[in-house]
Amino acid sequence: MAKRGEKDWQLEKAFAEALREIRTERGISQEKLALESGYNRTYVGMLERGLHVPSLRTILGLARVLNVSGAVIVERVEAKLKAK
Repeated sequence: MAKRGEKDWQLEKAFAEALREIRTERGISQEKLALESGYNRTYVGMLERGLHVPSLRTILGLARVLNVSGAVIVERVEAKLKAK
């Protein structure tokens, strides 16, 4: 199994920060986001800590509940990566 590199961790961390920011900007709790997107609250928490890599299906499902496009989430992630 290949060892995960620093760039992988930066991507996961950037996604985690972007998801948490968008969720809090919208005033949605982790529990509500999880419930309405069909995921476990623990899983959402792990995403927000950078411990899981979301699939495209997951990103789009979360985006739907957050009332943003998946592109908005990805753009936020890209901006965070460029800033580092």
